[in-house]
Amino acid sequence: MMNRAIRSAVNCNRHRLAASSGALSSSRRRQIHHLSPQLSGNSDNKADRETSSDADFTPVQTLNKSPIVQKLWKTRDQAKRRVMGKLTMGDGEYSDVSLAAAELIAEGRNGEYEPPAKLGKHPRESEVGIMYEFSKDQYLLETYRNPYGEMRFGKILEDLDALAGNIAFNHVEGNPLIVTAGVDRIRLRRRPDINANQYLSGKVTWVGSSSMEIRMKISSNEDGSDEWLEAYFTFVTLHPTTKKAIKISPLIPETDEERVNFELGAVKAQAKRAARKNKIEIGRPLSNESLKIDARAAQLLEKAGPLLKMPSLADPNTILMDETAQGNAMVAQPQARNLHDRIFGGFLMRRAFELAFATAYLFGGDKPRFLEVDDISFDKPVDVGDLLVFKSRVLYTMPDGGNLGHYVDKHDGLPLVNVEVEVWVTCPEQKKAEVSNHLYFTFALPESKTCRLVLPANIDQARRQATRMHADEIQADLRP
Repeated sequence: MMNRAIRSAVNCNRHRLAASSGALSSSRRRQIHHLSPQLSGNSDNKADRETSSDADFTPVQTLNKSPIVQKLWKTRDQAKRRVMGKLTMGDGEYSDVSLAAAELIAEGRNGEYEPPAKLGKHPRESEVGIMYEFSKDQYLLETYRNPYGEMRFGKILEDLDALAGNIAFNHVEGNPLIVTAGVDRIRLRRRPDINANQYLSGKVTWVGSSSMEIRMKISSNEDGSDEWLEAYFTFVTLHPTTKKAIKISPLIPETDEERVNFELGAVKAQAKRAARKNKIEIGRPLSNESLKIDARAAQLLEKAGPLLKMPSLADPNTILMDETAQGNAMVAQPQARNLHDRIFGGFLMRRAFELAFATAYLFGGDKPRFLEVDDISFDKPVDVGDLLVFKSRVLYTMPDGGNLGHYVDKHDGLPLVNVEVEVWVTCPEQKKAEVSNHLYFTFALPESKTCRLVLPANIDQARRQATRMHADEIQADLRP
């Protein structure tokens, strides 16, 4: 029932967006100025009003970051200083912020009523853009080049997280805590030319009570056309002292495209609430959707029977999930911290992506082509000095290919590999470990005709596999 409702709403929005595309092509477009790296946005944005003394200050946290992240963080820090005077964002002020944000999303709580200074804001007021001058800056080019002469996507993940924070700050009033609650989706339309300039931009597309959705894109043309990547991030706003959710300014869409994106954001928010309701938990009654997921898990485990009971006679094109696992560990260093003095979420995403890529490569025997990432969660805070354990495995495969929507890079008929990565914060002294992040990446195997079917070894793995398949099918209903 939920799937049909979502599909109906999304199809309606698609038709409306298509009808308005002609008008949009000739409508006002924001000019993205060169960022060497030089941040751009609207002249009335908070991030554009600099004082000479603030302009000379560079936060120490920007060291060892990419030139793009450095500029974005410096600009945001300057804007915060203007709001707060000369106060800085102390360590203690941010204790348990990530945890508070995760609890807010998990429980679906509304924000406390604190009337915003403005009745509402337009999407253009939060819009921010940045330019990668690859054609002129050899150092920048080398920073983003991977071993295959293509874009190093892990670095792009860091930039997306940094830019989203600036966009969110432009929308809020005052200086509440702005925390990344999750990444809904990042997907590629095509492979960009790394020797050509690229343009990263974004703005707020939907606002709820205390959360906002931000859409970002990267294109090869300064006017925003020739888009090759899109990303959706969700941020929540918390009170600086109580860490409780607070209301933020509503969003006032102006163009047909903005209205369609706003309605689609509302549909996706409804789908997330339904997914939380249908989550299988011990001691919690099963909903109809949960029963379907449980039945699917039982079928998957039954299919794995030959591998578990008589492996020598099992289908050679099948493999148990445990056999695909990879992992690594590291101590979180201070050079990876963000402006809050917590470990930068973009850094965690980059490390997870690189492990997922290696996992898919080892599994498929073919250099994988990244297509999209869904449902990145930020469940627990990560502090400097934490011992991090990254665990990955191929969660499921589609040997005969699947449909990720027409936006995604050419993938028809190619074997698809879904890789799950978990980031664990461990404390050996206390014999304690907690998951801080879940990430799900989809890769294609471009030189392969098929791949092995991954099957679960126990009911827990079967439920995890069935749940992810179900979530991806719902996401498919939201894909244009």
